[in-house]
Amino acid sequence: MGFSSCRFILPMIAWLTDPDDPLPESRHALGPASEAPGLLAAGGELTPQRLAEAYGRGIFPWYGEGQPVLWWSPDPRMVLMVDRFKLSRSLRKTVARFVRSHDCEVRIDSAFSSVIEACAQAPRDGQSGTWIVPPMIAAYEHWHALGQVHSFETWIGGELVGGLYGVGLGGMFFGESMFARRSDASKIALAALVCFCRHHAIAMIDCQQRTSHLASLGAEQLTRADFESRLVAAVARPAVAEWTYHRSVWRHLGQLAEAVTGRQDDDS
Repeated sequence: MGFSSCRFILPMIAWLTDPDDPLPESRHALGPASEAPGLLAAGGELTPQRLAEAYGRGIFPWYGEGQPVLWWSPDPRMVLMVDRFKLSRSLRKTVARFVRSHDCEVRIDSAFSSVIEACAQAPRDGQSGTWIVPPMIAAYEHWHALGQVHSFETWIGGELVGGLYGVGLGGMFFGESMFARRSDASKIALAALVCFCRHHAIAMIDCQQRTSHLASLGAEQLTRADFESRLVAAVARPAVAEWTYHRSVWRHLGQLAEAVTGRQDDDS
Protein backbone atom coordinates (compact mmCIF):
# COMPACT_ATOMS: atom_id res chain seq x y z
CA MET A 1 0.00 0.00 0.00
CA GLY A 2 1.30 3.44 -0.89
CA PHE A 3 1.26 6.28 1.60
CA SER A 4 -1.04 8.26 -0.71
CA SER A 5 -3.88 5.79 -0.10
CA CYS A 6 -4.04 6.69 3.58
CA ARG A 7 -5.74 10.05 3.09
CA PHE A 8 -8.93 8.26 1.99
CA ILE A 9 -9.20 6.10 5.10
CA LEU A 10 -7.97 8.34 7.91
CA PRO A 11 -11.56 9.18 8.98
CA MET A 12 -12.09 5.44 9.64
CA ILE A 13 -9.47 5.12 12.39
CA ALA A 14 -8.86 6.58 15.84
CA TRP A 15 -7.12 9.96 16.14
CA LEU A 16 -4.77 10.75 19.01
CA THR A 17 -5.42 14.38 19.91
CA ASP A 18 -3.99 14.45 23.42
CA PRO A 19 -0.60 13.17 24.69
CA ASP A 20 -2.48 11.06 27.22
CA ASP A 21 -4.76 9.42 24.66
CA PRO A 22 -4.00 5.68 24.74
CA LEU A 23 -3.42 3.78 21.54
CA PRO A 24 -6.43 1.65 20.59
CA GLU A 25 -6.38 -2.10 21.02
CA SER A 26 -4.80 -3.80 18.03
CA ARG A 27 -8.04 -5.61 17.16
CA HIS A 28 -9.33 -2.26 15.89
CA ALA A 29 -6.71 -2.11 13.13
CA LEU A 30 -8.04 -2.09 9.59
CA GLY A 31 -8.47 -5.55 8.12
CA PRO A 32 -7.06 -7.26 5.03
CA ALA A 33 -9.81 -5.96 2.74
CA SER A 34 -8.85 -2.36 3.51
CA GLU A 35 -6.54 -0.20 1.41
CA ALA A 36 -4.32 0.03 4.48
CA PRO A 37 -4.45 -3.31 6.31
CA GLY A 38 -2.99 -3.01 9.78
CA LEU A 39 -3.48 0.75 10.14
CA LEU A 40 -4.62 1.39 13.70
CA ALA A 41 -4.50 5.10 14.54
CA ALA A 42 -3.22 8.49 13.46
CA GLY A 43 -1.84 11.55 15.19
CA GLY A 44 0.07 12.10 18.38
CA GLU A 45 3.77 12.70 18.82
CA LEU A 46 6.83 10.48 18.68
CA THR A 47 7.81 10.95 22.31
CA PRO A 48 9.83 8.26 24.12
CA GLN A 49 6.79 7.55 26.28
CA ARG A 50 4.51 7.06 23.27
CA LEU A 51 7.07 4.93 21.44
CA ALA A 52 7.61 2.72 24.49
CA GLU A 53 3.85 2.25 24.83
CA ALA A 54 3.54 1.40 21.14
CA TYR A 55 6.44 -1.01 20.80
CA GLY A 56 5.55 -2.73 24.05
CA ARG A 57 2.22 -3.61 22.43
CA GLY A 58 3.60 -4.46 18.99
CA ILE A 59 2.55 -1.17 17.36
CA PHE A 60 4.92 0.96 15.29
CA PRO A 61 4.87 4.32 13.43
CA TRP A 62 5.18 4.42 9.64
CA TYR A 63 4.25 7.42 7.54
CA GLY A 64 5.46 9.70 4.78
CA GLU A 65 6.17 13.38 4.21
CA GLY A 66 3.13 15.59 4.75
CA GLN A 67 1.19 12.96 6.72
CA PRO A 68 0.31 12.73 10.40
CA VAL A 69 2.01 10.01 12.40
CA LEU A 70 0.37 6.70 11.40
CA TRP A 71 0.39 3.76 13.82
CA TRP A 72 0.33 0.18 12.54
CA SER A 73 -0.32 -3.33 13.85
CA PRO A 74 -0.20 -5.69 10.85
CA ASP A 75 -1.72 -9.16 10.81
CA PRO A 76 0.13 -11.38 10.03
CA ARG A 77 3.44 -10.16 11.47
CA MET A 78 6.85 -10.98 10.01
CA VAL A 79 9.42 -12.14 12.58
CA LEU A 80 12.81 -13.81 12.57
CA MET A 81 13.19 -16.51 15.19
CA VAL A 82 16.93 -16.35 15.77
CA ASP A 83 17.30 -20.13 15.94
CA ARG A 84 15.89 -20.35 12.39
CA PHE A 85 18.17 -17.83 10.74
CA LYS A 86 19.27 -19.17 7.35
CA LEU A 87 22.89 -18.65 6.39
CA SER A 88 23.42 -19.54 2.75
CA ARG A 89 26.69 -21.12 1.68
CA SER A 90 27.84 -17.93 -0.06
CA LEU A 91 26.89 -15.71 2.89
CA ARG A 92 28.60 -18.12 5.28
CA LYS A 93 31.83 -17.73 3.30
CA THR A 94 31.43 -13.95 3.20
CA VAL A 95 30.91 -13.70 6.96
CA ALA A 96 33.79 -16.11 7.65
CA ARG A 97 36.15 -13.93 5.56
CA PHE A 98 34.86 -10.87 7.40
CA VAL A 99 35.46 -12.44 10.81
CA ARG A 100 39.00 -13.54 9.87
CA SER A 101 40.01 -10.15 8.52
CA HIS A 102 41.89 -7.82 10.87
CA ASP A 103 40.43 -4.67 9.29
CA CYS A 104 36.79 -5.82 9.57
CA GLU A 105 34.61 -5.44 12.63
CA VAL A 106 31.06 -5.05 13.86
CA ARG A 107 30.34 -2.18 16.19
CA ILE A 108 27.22 -1.29 18.13
CA ASP A 109 26.07 2.31 18.55
CA SER A 110 29.33 3.92 17.43
CA ALA A 111 27.70 5.83 14.54
CA PHE A 112 23.96 5.69 15.13
CA SER A 113 23.16 8.99 13.38
CA SER A 114 25.10 7.91 10.30
CA VAL A 115 23.25 4.59 10.21
CA ILE A 116 19.74 6.03 10.45
CA GLU A 117 20.57 8.73 7.88
CA ALA A 118 21.93 6.09 5.50
CA CYS A 119 18.80 3.97 5.99
CA ALA A 120 16.65 7.02 5.17
CA GLN A 121 18.54 7.55 1.92
CA ALA A 122 18.64 3.91 0.82
CA PRO A 123 16.44 3.14 -2.22
CA ARG A 124 13.54 0.72 -1.59
CA ASP A 125 11.78 -1.43 -4.16
CA GLY A 126 8.26 -0.13 -4.76
CA GLN A 127 8.79 3.08 -2.75
CA SER A 128 9.37 6.49 -4.28
CA GLY A 129 10.11 8.19 -0.96
CA THR A 130 11.13 7.25 2.56
CA TRP A 131 9.21 6.64 5.76
CA ILE A 132 12.30 7.66 7.76
CA VAL A 133 11.32 11.32 7.64
CA PRO A 134 13.15 14.04 9.65
CA PRO A 135 10.77 13.94 12.65
CA MET A 136 11.23 10.15 12.78
CA ILE A 137 15.02 10.53 12.72
CA ALA A 138 14.92 13.11 15.50
CA ALA A 139 12.62 10.94 17.64
CA TYR A 140 14.74 7.80 17.29
CA GLU A 141 17.97 9.71 17.90
CA HIS A 142 16.42 10.96 21.15
CA TRP A 143 15.31 7.44 22.05
CA HIS A 144 18.79 6.17 21.17
CA ALA A 145 20.29 8.70 23.60
CA LEU A 146 18.03 7.18 26.26
CA GLY A 147 19.41 3.70 25.50
CA GLN A 148 16.43 2.11 23.74
CA VAL A 149 17.46 2.23 20.07
CA HIS A 150 20.63 0.62 18.77
CA SER A 151 22.66 0.34 15.58
CA PHE A 152 24.63 -2.69 14.40
CA GLU A 153 27.35 -1.48 12.08
CA THR A 154 29.58 -3.20 9.52
CA TRP A 155 33.02 -1.58 9.34
CA ILE A 156 35.74 -2.41 6.81
CA GLY A 157 39.07 -0.62 6.86
CA GLY A 158 37.71 2.04 9.19
CA GLU A 159 34.77 2.78 6.87
CA LEU A 160 31.08 2.29 7.71
CA VAL A 161 29.82 0.15 4.80
CA GLY A 162 26.48 -1.14 6.07
CA GLY A 163 24.30 -1.66 9.06
CA LEU A 164 20.88 -1.67 10.64
CA TYR A 165 19.08 -0.14 13.57
CA GLY A 166 16.23 -1.18 15.81
CA VAL A 167 14.57 -0.97 19.20
CA GLY A 168 15.53 -3.06 22.21
CA LEU A 169 12.87 -3.58 24.89
CA GLY A 170 13.39 -6.20 27.57
CA GLY A 171 14.20 -9.46 25.80
CA MET A 172 12.92 -8.28 22.42
CA PHE A 173 14.51 -6.61 19.41
CA PHE A 174 12.44 -4.74 16.81
CA GLY A 175 14.29 -4.35 13.53
CA GLU A 176 13.61 -1.07 11.75
CA SER A 177 15.76 -0.63 8.65
CA MET A 178 19.10 -1.51 7.08
CA PHE A 179 21.45 -0.25 4.39
CA ALA A 180 24.51 -1.44 2.48
CA ARG A 181 27.25 0.40 0.61
CA ARG A 182 29.06 -2.83 -0.22
CA SER A 183 27.72 -6.23 -1.19
CA ASP A 184 26.29 -8.19 1.77
CA ALA A 185 27.27 -5.49 4.30
CA SER A 186 23.72 -5.28 5.71
CA LYS A 187 23.50 -9.09 5.85
CA ILE A 188 26.72 -9.19 7.88
CA ALA A 189 25.14 -6.73 10.33
CA LEU A 190 22.02 -8.91 10.51
CA ALA A 191 24.11 -12.03 11.13
CA ALA A 192 25.88 -10.14 13.93
CA LEU A 193 22.52 -9.15 15.40
CA VAL A 194 21.37 -12.77 15.32
CA CYS A 195 24.53 -13.83 17.18
CA PHE A 196 24.05 -11.04 19.71
CA CYS A 197 20.43 -12.07 20.28
CA ARG A 198 21.39 -15.72 20.73
CA HIS A 199 24.09 -14.69 23.21
CA HIS A 200 21.56 -12.71 25.25
CA ALA A 201 18.70 -15.23 24.92
CA ILE A 202 16.59 -12.94 22.73
CA ALA A 203 14.49 -15.40 20.76
CA MET A 204 12.69 -13.16 18.28
CA ILE A 205 13.43 -10.17 16.04
CA ASP A 206 10.42 -8.25 14.79
CA CYS A 207 10.59 -7.57 11.05
CA GLN A 208 7.13 -5.93 10.80
CA GLN A 209 6.07 -6.82 7.25
CA ARG A 210 6.88 -9.63 4.87
CA THR A 211 9.51 -9.29 2.16
CA SER A 212 10.98 -12.06 0.02
CA HIS A 213 14.45 -11.00 1.17
CA LEU A 214 13.58 -11.55 4.84
CA ALA A 215 11.85 -14.83 4.04
CA SER A 216 15.03 -16.06 2.32
CA LEU A 217 16.89 -15.45 5.57
CA GLY A 218 14.45 -17.52 7.61
CA ALA A 219 11.86 -14.94 8.69
CA GLU A 220 8.28 -16.18 8.98
CA GLN A 221 4.81 -14.82 9.56
CA LEU A 222 2.89 -15.11 12.81
CA THR A 223 -0.71 -14.20 13.44
CA ARG A 224 -1.11 -10.98 15.38
CA ALA A 225 -2.46 -12.93 18.36
CA ASP A 226 0.54 -15.28 18.41
CA PHE A 227 2.98 -12.40 18.00
CA GLU A 228 1.41 -10.38 20.81
CA SER A 229 1.40 -13.39 23.13
CA ARG A 230 5.13 -13.95 22.56
CA LEU A 231 5.80 -10.22 22.82
CA VAL A 232 4.28 -9.90 26.29
CA ALA A 233 6.68 -12.53 27.63
CA ALA A 234 9.67 -11.12 25.76
CA VAL A 235 9.41 -7.49 26.88
CA ALA A 236 8.90 -8.61 30.48
CA ARG A 237 12.37 -10.13 30.53
CA PRO A 238 15.36 -8.14 31.87
CA ALA A 239 16.89 -5.78 29.34
CA VAL A 240 20.36 -6.32 27.88
CA ALA A 241 22.82 -4.58 30.18
CA GLU A 242 25.73 -4.08 27.77
CA TRP A 243 25.29 -3.25 24.09
CA THR A 244 28.82 -4.10 22.97
CA TYR A 245 29.79 -6.52 20.21
CA HIS A 246 32.58 -8.86 21.28
CA ARG A 247 34.19 -10.91 18.52
CA SER A 248 33.61 -14.11 20.49
CA VAL A 249 29.85 -13.65 19.99
CA TRP A 250 30.29 -14.84 16.39
CA ARG A 251 30.55 -18.39 17.77
CA HIS A 252 26.76 -18.38 18.15
CA LEU A 253 26.48 -18.67 14.38
CA GLY A 254 27.75 -22.24 14.71
CA GLN A 255 29.39 -22.61 11.34
CA LEU A 256 31.81 -19.77 12.16
CA ALA A 257 33.32 -21.31 15.29
CA GLU A 258 36.53 -22.26 13.46
CA ALA A 259 36.89 -18.77 11.96
CA VAL A 260 36.44 -17.13 15.36
CA THR A 261 38.92 -19.50 17.00
CA GLY A 262 41.48 -18.92 14.27
CA ARG A 263 41.23 -15.13 14.57
CA GLN A 264 41.56 -15.27 18.35
CA ASP A 265 44.66 -17.43 18.01
CA ASP A 266 46.14 -14.91 15.57
CA ASP A 267 45.48 -12.08 18.02
CA SER A 268 47.08 -13.87 20.97
